[in-house]
Amino acid sequence: MKLAQKSRVPAMKEQHRLVSTTVVFAIAPFIAHADSSLVANSLSKAQAMDGKYISWQEHIIDDPRIGNEPDLSGSDGLEMADLDGDGFEDIVSVHEADIVYDGRPVGFVRIAWGNDDPTKWESITLSSGPEAAAAEDVSISDANGDGHPDIVVATELAHLIYFQNPGENARTTQWERTIPPIASDRGSFIRVFFADFDDDGRPEVVAANKGGQNAGADGKGVVQRNNFSIFILPDDPLDGALWREQVLGKSMVPINSEPVDLDGDGDLDVVAGSRSERRILWFENLGGFKFTEHAISTAALPMSHTLDGFNMDYADINGDGRLDIVSTTWPGSLVWLQQPGEFNSKWDVHLIGTFIPDQLVSVRLADVDGDGDLDAFSGAYSRGPRDIDGPNVDINDRLGRIAWFENPGAMPQQQWMRHDISRRKRGMYDKWLARDLDEDGDLDMVGTRGNSFPYDGVIWLEQVRTNDTQSAFRQARSVDSQQMSLPAKP
Repeated sequence: MKLAQKSRVPAMKEQHRLVSTTVVFAIAPFIAHADSSLVANSLSKAQAMDGKYISWQEHIIDDPRIGNEPDLSGSDGLEMADLDGDGFEDIVSVHEADIVYDGRPVGFVRIAWGNDDPTKWESITLSSGPEAAAAEDVSISDANGDGHPDIVVATELAHLIYFQNPGENARTTQWERTIPPIASDRGSFIRVFFADFDDDGRPEVVAANKGGQNAGADGKGVVQRNNFSIFILPDDPLDGALWREQVLGKSMVPINSEPVDLDGDGDLDVVAGSRSERRILWFENLGGFKFTEHAISTAALPMSHTLDGFNMDYADINGDGRLDIVSTTWPGSLVWLQQPGEFNSKWDVHLIGTFIPDQLVSVRLADVDGDGDLDAFSGAYSRGPRDIDGPNVDINDRLGRIAWFENPGAMPQQQWMRHDISRRKRGMYDKWLARDLDEDGDLDMVGTRGNSFPYDGVIWLEQVRTNDTQSAFRQARSVDSQQMSLPAKP
């Protein structure tokens, strides 16, 4: 019987290694007379509310140098929660193990165990091989009501997989798991979230299925419509045969489906994105697992930009009491969509800023500078080779950039000031979480890095505040992908 057909997946020694390694990385030494034209070496102009200058120190949480997993390429989703009940948040990350999309059913689900020292992490592999095939996204919640956070993972090849927290000795005990038949052999699951849609205290699972890892038209030019779905879990989520699917809707290449109370009525709706249709939409929760679909019609986007909702965040940006949407656009800008007073009215589009020529791929709203409003932290997706610094890659290509946009406060309709942090030949910064890891009173950022083999994995960027301006970024490794400058302004 194939693995994807099993309702409970037995432990297999070669796939589920709980061997752990603690790692501490030395910080790359400061290099005198560094090239100040490089983004990382430029003096930071960003200032916190107290007037101190903001710069960033990179730290490595997990990467292939740990030794027991030599290929963490294609790092994508991550989430944080206290999995073992020790009072410290842990990190669950997923890695496609792909330098190119070759259809190989490989991948990794990793846990980095937290403690009172954010420079030291103990990492294990929770899952690898076919059951983690091109693992793409992850969510954490207590699915069975036993008080311990469980894990669900979306894989691009090609199912959902649920891991049940064993509770006591979570670091050393095998986690039971299931690949529900109803969520097996389904092409490519791209996003997944736990969410309680019926307010019964137990979560459901909402997921977008884009069809295939390289989803698009078939040989006849037809793009298949695939599902935005809610999966309703049984009392014992490990009983995969009892998972039930409720289809919310279909689109061509569904790329996202996020639980959020968009209409402010106290229950969770679903905001979704379609890559081929270049649009976002939402499903209004009417109660009793009844949903109705609404289009999100927008005013004109900036010229040559399209909206597919791949990465979004949510906040009341203009203080009118309605939740707005902050979204990346293709190829390289960030916008916020102002929710109108009526569902069917157009949403005004406001440009936050741009990464052009780089392909902006992620956004996380957080008060970076401590002034009481939400800024936008973002990363880009490099388009050159993923395992070498291409000799023909130059500053005009799409590179791996990290930057944040400073909220202008009272006038958020204006463009937000961009503060560039780092720009490398290689980097895909797909997901960020804001945490004060070092407990010094300011927000740091935890994220994944892909497109950068052998430097893929999990990082955290420590926010550093100083009286005098410093270089914007200090990398963790002495050897890494080449740092780059910005293109000359036209």
